Amino acid sequence: MNSTEKVVKHLEMIQRYIIRYGFYSLLTKGGSLLLVITSQVLLATLVYTDSLFDNVFYPNERSFVFATGAVLFVIVLGFWLLDAYFLQGERLFRHHYDTVRQQDDTDLNMYVGLYKSRPKGDYASAFFSVTLLLFYAIELIFALFIPIVFFFYQL
Repeated sequence: MNSTEKVVKHLEMIQRYIIRYGFYSLLTKGGSLLLVITSQVLLATLVYTDSLFDNVFYPNERSFVFATGAVLFVIVLGFWLLDAYFLQGERLFRHHYDTVRQQDDTDLNMYVGLYKSRPKGDYASAFFSVTLLLFYAIELIFALFIPIVFFFYQL
């Protein structure tokens, strides 16, 4: 195998990692969205049916709704952290791809830790990226919508 074929094979291996990280990020977003939507539907059903038939406020109900909101907040934050990890990995492999494509020969090295000091290579920049920030901020607002409405409705 000559050096050009080695570089092409190395680039193909890196592309598979980039695709895999992107797919994991998509699964993370989908799982997070599914969990938040189903929990909100169940919470809205519980609150609506209790107030519809009884018209009585139970103190346990308020604490349950707030606990559910707190748990959803922690779960969405956990998904956000996980998604930022996948985005960081994808970015590191993109840097690695860019480096390997400019080489004439390669040793098929897959270590990407060297690129963490590059722009957008650290975990914080992945966590606060525009796409993740918008997606998970909207999801947090949606996850806390019913507990906030329920709080102001009961006062």
